[in-house]
Amino acid sequence: MAPSVPHGSQWFRTFHPRPEARTTLVCLPYAGGAAQAFFSLSARLPAEIEVIVAQYPGRQDRLREPCLETVPEIARGAFTELGARVAGRPFALFGHSMGGAVAFELARLLEREGPAAPSALFASGRRAPSISGDRGVRLLDDDGIVEVIRELDGTDSRVLDDPELLRLVMPAIRADYGAAETYHTGADALVGVPVVALAGDRDPHVRLDEVSAWRAHTTGTFDMKVFPGGHFFLTDHEAEIAGLVTDTLHADVGSGPVAG
Repeated sequence: MAPSVPHGSQWFRTFHPRPEARTTLVCLPYAGGAAQAFFSLSARLPAEIEVIVAQYPGRQDRLREPCLETVPEIARGAFTELGARVAGRPFALFGHSMGGAVAFELARLLEREGPAAPSALFASGRRAPSISGDRGVRLLDDDGIVEVIRELDGTDSRVLDDPELLRLVMPAIRADYGAAETYHTGADALVGVPVVALAGDRDPHVRLDEVSAWRAHTTGTFDMKVFPGGHFFLTDHEAEIAGLVTDTLHADVGSGPVAG
């Protein structure tokens, strides 16, 4: 299914429009990822939650646009359009891997500059903002980067095995790894929004103690959920994660039971 792209929109895609939804889930993809990465989660969530997904520059229908090079730049780009997309409705942020860092910076912008703060921040498969995780992947040659991506098992192998497709997506992958690996904040970087951190117990690149350190970056409540699996645990546990998101957002809007 082709995503819905509202007139004038660059940043956000909607796969399952739900104009009567009570709340919006704003999803931020991982390094090298595109909006399509959240198609399945969007389909699985109930009618009361509408999902909009960021489409970063430099991929798919934004292929001709230059990639952004830092997490704050990505967050600022999304921020310029997000206010109009969530006006009048509660919303939450969900970011996986690099997307978790983007979600944190986006929450900081929203809290400082409005128009409203999110009701929750789901940080999935990402170490806390103040913990550096520079493994130098961005400095590898193309074959080295592909080897790292295969290890994480989160990218369609048909893309990695097709030289022409790989040539098209590699600039975005390399730029995103540069943004993700060079991002970290001071220990005093805070949001007021409740944070729910998600982790895989066998993630080769993000330790559980690095995920639990998100607790220090919010003055709101903190919860952490650990799932069996590696870096892309959310693929194997999508139903559970959809339930967690639904329950959390239902509690935030404070209304009746959410239909499945």
